[in-house]
Amino acid sequence: MSRERRNPRRIEFSQGTLRTDPEFAKARIFDTTLRDGEQSPRTSFSYEDKREIAAALDSAGVDVIEAGFPVNSDAEFAAVRDVASAADTTVCGLARVVEEDVEAAIDAGVDMVHTFASTSDVQIEDSMHASREAVLERTVANVERAADSGAEVMFSPMDATRTDPDYLFEVIEAVSAAGADWINVPDTCGVATPDRFADLIRSIREHTDARIDVHTHDDFGLASANALAGFEAGADQAQVSVGGIGERAGNAAFEQVVMAAESVYGADTGIDTTEITELARTVEARSGVDQPANAPVIGDNAFAHESGIHAAGVIENAATFEPGVMTPEMVGAERELVLGKHTGTHSVRERLQDAGYDPTDEQVRAVTREVKDRGADGDEITDDTLAAIAEAHDVDRESERITEGPA
Repeated sequence: MSRERRNPRRIEFSQGTLRTDPEFAKARIFDTTLRDGEQSPRTSFSYEDKREIAAALDSAGVDVIEAGFPVNSDAEFAAVRDVASAADTTVCGLARVVEEDVEAAIDAGVDMVHTFASTSDVQIEDSMHASREAVLERTVANVERAADSGAEVMFSPMDATRTDPDYLFEVIEAVSAAGADWINVPDTCGVATPDRFADLIRSIREHTDARIDVHTHDDFGLASANALAGFEAGADQAQVSVGGIGERAGNAAFEQVVMAAESVYGADTGIDTTEITELARTVEARSGVDQPANAPVIGDNAFAHESGIHAAGVIENAATFEPGVMTPEMVGAERELVLGKHTGTHSVRERLQDAGYDPTDEQVRAVTREVKDRGADGDEITDDTLAAIAEAHDVDRESERITEGPA
């Protein structure tokens, strides 16, 4: 699609401080909800969970589904194998630089083998208990083993953002020569910042002809920003998880990266964004990881308005107090006018009319005063509460107002 053509789903930014020229045109999405997402503390997906989530990801249009770690157990092997056989998109299996791991991934029938080894000194010495030389030797041997199978091969220098650059580039050059199709750059402990991460991606591009993928963690709340910085610096693909679930503080969030790429950058992710909210609810239920109300894109408050000024603006034109380039319809959600302490008359009138009432201006003001008072006392104003308030103020329903006309 020509970048000059307006995406019909977007409302363009008005002239202002933000540029709208796209820094990148495409953004591939590698979803690791079923692998890194499952590594969230106290989360475990059943076989049925994995099949259901994988089917939803496939339907949404992700480029790669990382289905799991096949060598981990017989159950994990079976789940990865069956996801690989059922999905239309590329399915990936994780493997350490260990022959048994690589063979398990190959035997599971995955399209892509994602193998990894620590490259930072702290992890080499205190996690792998090895030397730089030994890690490099094992890495090259297992990348070659995976490449010989005919599968796509991705290699991750784990903890890349805390790795000595000279050693990092040495490993990347070696695995590229050994047949790696993809170099994944992991910010394993979430210490990157967007500018620094972008500089790292640009440097890595000078040392490989393989395609670049990024995997960013959220320890400082920068994962999604770092993933997008990776795209700006020339990465082809970002690894994300739905709701940002994963180790510790989690990963770059699927919904944040996709919607920022699509709406803010104007890039093509290939994702059916209208499936995002339903996908998020499925993962939330199956993982047991609840999303906060103020979570971007998928939180209960993402498209909710209580403030009178904001609600009045949104009723007139949603782009006044929403991004404009992202609407609830785009992500399969609905806008909500919340009644409470900060509510104004516009919201109350809208909610009353939606409920079938035909209030006068005086009744709207009276109902609004009571709504605000109850909200200040901490009461939740539900539909039933609003109906009771409306009845107490003798607000007619529209049908009643019609029948009161002359015979």
